[in-house]
Amino acid sequence: MTQGGEGGEGGPGDPDGSGTPAALPAAGDSSAWAPLAQRAFRWLWLGMLFSWIGTWMQTVGAQWLLVDEPNAAVLVSLVQAATTLPLMLLALPGGVLADSFDRRRLLLTVQAYLVVLGILLTVFAAAGLMPPTLLLAFTLALGVGAAVQLPTWQALIPELVPRAQLRAATGLDAVSVSGARAIGPVLAGLVIAYLGGVPVVFALYAVCAAVFAVAVFFWRRPEAGVEARRERFVPALRAGGRYVWHEPVVRRILLRVILFVAPAMALWALLPLIASQRLGLGAAAYGALFGAFGVGAIVGAAVLRRVRDHLSTNGLLTAAGLLYAAASGLIVLIPGLPTALAILVLAGLAWMAVASTLAAEVQLFLPAWVRARGLAIYTVAFTGSMTVGALLWGAVAEGLGLQPAFLLSAVVLLAGVIAAVFLRVPATGHLDREPAIYWPEARLAFDPLPDTGPVLVTVELFVTPEREAAFLEAMDHLRQSRRRTGATRWALYRDGDRPDRFVEVFSIPSWEEHLRQHSGRLTATDKDIENAALGFSDPPAQAQHLLPP
Repeated sequence: MTQGGEGGEGGPGDPDGSGTPAALPAAGDSSAWAPLAQRAFRWLWLGMLFSWIGTWMQTVGAQWLLVDEPNAAVLVSLVQAATTLPLMLLALPGGVLADSFDRRRLLLTVQAYLVVLGILLTVFAAAGLMPPTLLLAFTLALGVGAAVQLPTWQALIPELVPRAQLRAATGLDAVSVSGARAIGPVLAGLVIAYLGGVPVVFALYAVCAAVFAVAVFFWRRPEAGVEARRERFVPALRAGGRYVWHEPVVRRILLRVILFVAPAMALWALLPLIASQRLGLGAAAYGALFGAFGVGAIVGAAVLRRVRDHLSTNGLLTAAGLLYAAASGLIVLIPGLPTALAILVLAGLAWMAVASTLAAEVQLFLPAWVRARGLAIYTVAFTGSMTVGALLWGAVAEGLGLQPAFLLSAVVLLAGVIAAVFLRVPATGHLDREPAIYWPEARLAFDPLPDTGPVLVTVELFVTPEREAAFLEAMDHLRQSRRRTGATRWALYRDGDRPDRFVEVFSIPSWEEHLRQHSGRLTATDKDIENAALGFSDPPAQAQHLLPP
């Protein structure tokens, strides 16, 4: 690790309360459609759009099979829960796979699996052998594939576009979800009503999954340079969780996701019952309701950049939360299909604003070495909130009725907006998240095995009394950097015989993990933090590595 540093009289700047200093100017926003000029991104994005269309068609088809069953409110919400539960439980292992294996091959394998499941789903539905339990089992199995597909695709986006276009590319990814939400339910409703029913919907799901598989097959991922040793699964899993646990910015974004998505799921999960029980609509009109939600999301994507010119990130999240809360209450207070369509357009716009803004913030912030795992944990929080929300609001509607359930969800959304005033998302676009290999090669008298550990690193520093307060503040930021990049323990000690002598001590699980700190886990922001902290030492800080015998 670093033997010395360059610092000033004060600790690292922390203008956003994130525990990290300012480093670079923010990446400029590009045109909302600029990433589509990148050929690889364009075709893969189109393939993912088809995949999302198929997913929404399958969801609508599955829910429509259950609207006439006893306990329909619970069963319909269970379809949404079965879709998102595997994502909640398995997205983090999926992120580990995406950070460890070739992402192109991984996506091809997942798409083949989804195509096979789509074919089986079609056959069973056409044969009339689709009781609710089997339908939910198939939906769970599809969700398992999505748990690997989603973090893998999201982690690929920064490879496909320049960093300056990353926010726009993340917005376009949200547009694909929103466009699918507009197209898929409408197509499913028309197919159910006029073109062969639910089995044909399931067949089209398989076709859409195959389209994305073809797009991935013809994409040739650029060859990497020297391939690093692949991380073992369990240590990689722990490292991803450790990073998020010790990164305040990511934790704040995850909390904002939960505060919005859990109460917002009442509208998603119970929309089939609004269509069938409150408005008395058939399958085609139900698809139009879902489509209106998607249209609103597309409109939101088109106007979002202009809105950002007038509102901060937190102001945008607040406005969108208030709009969604209003829509959740009005949908059960004002009757009529045209009114419901207009309300759902506004709800879709608000959903798009919140979802794309939070996704862009986490995409821009995560460093490359843990990107898929960090996005997987984001997906766990997002889909976990969807799963719990769907189950909760289904049970509330079953016990209290539709109108009380929606009004209660609106109140909870408003409470979340108020809480968010005190839980602001820090500004992070100015931070440099690129890898920075600045630690010199560790010089040892012998070559440890990769799993040798734990490794104890000590850093000796000498700090004059008048600089001590600023030094201790800077070391607190350094503690966060050490912990999120691999340290399981960290401490700072003062020499009892010489008060100006300090010893930093941190422990890493294995020699292999410590070498990863040397060769890619640290970013330019971490470098600034370390230089600011160790720069207080005169003479320069000195590091030692201690290993078990």
